[in-house]
Amino acid sequence: MPIETTATVVAEVPDDPDLLAVPYSADLQTAHPVELHLPVPDLLAHYEAKGEAGEIVEVPVARAGGATPRVGRVLLYGVGDGSPRALRKAGAALSRRVKGRDRLTVVTPEGDVAAFAEAALLAAYSFRIGESGKKAVRTLAFAGADEEAVRRAQTVAQAVALARDLANTPSSVKNPAWLAERAAESGVPVRVWDEEQLQADGFGGILAVGRGSASPPRLIQLSYTPAEPTDRHIVLVGKGITFDSGGLSLKPTENMKTQKTDMAGGAVVIAVLGALARLGARVKVTGLVAAAENMPSGTAQRPSDVITHYGGRTVEVLNTDAEGRLVMADALAYADAVLDPDAVVDIATLTGAISVALGRNVGAVYASDDVLAKQLLEAGEVTDDRLWRMPLIDDYTPALESSIADLSNVEAGSRFGAGSITAALFLREFTGGRPWAHLDIAGVGRSTVDEGTLSKGATGFGVRVLLDWLTRA
Repeated sequence: MPIETTATVVAEVPDDPDLLAVPYSADLQTAHPVELHLPVPDLLAHYEAKGEAGEIVEVPVARAGGATPRVGRVLLYGVGDGSPRALRKAGAALSRRVKGRDRLTVVTPEGDVAAFAEAALLAAYSFRIGESGKKAVRTLAFAGADEEAVRRAQTVAQAVALARDLANTPSSVKNPAWLAERAAESGVPVRVWDEEQLQADGFGGILAVGRGSASPPRLIQLSYTPAEPTDRHIVLVGKGITFDSGGLSLKPTENMKTQKTDMAGGAVVIAVLGALARLGARVKVTGLVAAAENMPSGTAQRPSDVITHYGGRTVEVLNTDAEGRLVMADALAYADAVLDPDAVVDIATLTGAISVALGRNVGAVYASDDVLAKQLLEAGEVTDDRLWRMPLIDDYTPALESSIADLSNVEAGSRFGAGSITAALFLREFTGGRPWAHLDIAGVGRSTVDEGTLSKGATGFGVRVLLDWLTRA
């Protein structure tokens, strides 16, 4: 659900807050504009505090005023070395500690205030259908913080939350048409191709993947134009598979349970396009979400079918569960032929193989352009949407050979076995040689734990890195 916690900035700490959070560093020193009237070093020593990021010591304090004395609370929170990563950990820990409370006044730590506030807000996110569960703190009041930094943090956190909401929504509610309706609420111009228009314009990959479902596919285009004219144009392409059963190449039941989030890449594109104006991005951006539901039925595509993509390239479908690359190939080919961008970045929960390679904390970036790769890697470090560059090994391109079509969608045998690399090589075939990067977020797009800034389910990974990159462009 949208983050219900409000971030505000106050000039100074109120005289008598019920709940106050004060930072302390690794040397167990506090830096704050209020007199606590507490033996802070002794308290920290008593609790054997180490000053690690996310460490919290809760201390009861007497509150003045009124006929009856009251007891308030001070949360002494560790900020470690004060780095952005440490501050994110501290902000998330604070937010989780005060769930169910009405208001927390936070003495803002020195350093990256935006990272600290963003993490606190993201940790307040939850997605539940029903009323059970403890709700997040209603208001986080940051004392002495830079207002612009907190405002940016709130904008970014709300964008991440939107991406999480879209991906977490059950597929009993969510289908390609529903996703197009949500895109139309983003605040930017939107164009949608329905099944008839997709057929007329030759989007064979999107149509083939959606053939087996009662919910027809869509191609969704979102357009952001900055207030000041610019010659630079970026296209973002997101995978929008609203449920992936595998099609006739049916997944096992366990593997299907998380497949409502197989449109996480498309959700990221929608969320990013909606946030660009609020962040004052100075680059023109077009978002493309290739949306379909991959289901088995009498009309579903079959292994051995040959489909014709936008632009005319043919592909032999050897595995209907390698469907994401089929819908994205259409969008990439359209971007190259019609939109004429300076660079293209696609994002997708594309391959299980990348989870084996990089685990669940680091996303993959493949890129045809070194400068683009470097920019995305740097944005990943800044935002904590960490990326690792993977190789595009040309020696593996024979894996895509077909005896009857231009390409096959997966390797026919097991000669190479590099599933994430060959998937990236497949997508590259449709980019027209433009500067291009592919973010494989299959490992990082979903979380199995409630921890730090993450909650179980969709993570919104990619929103922060793309917003940072686009707003620096």
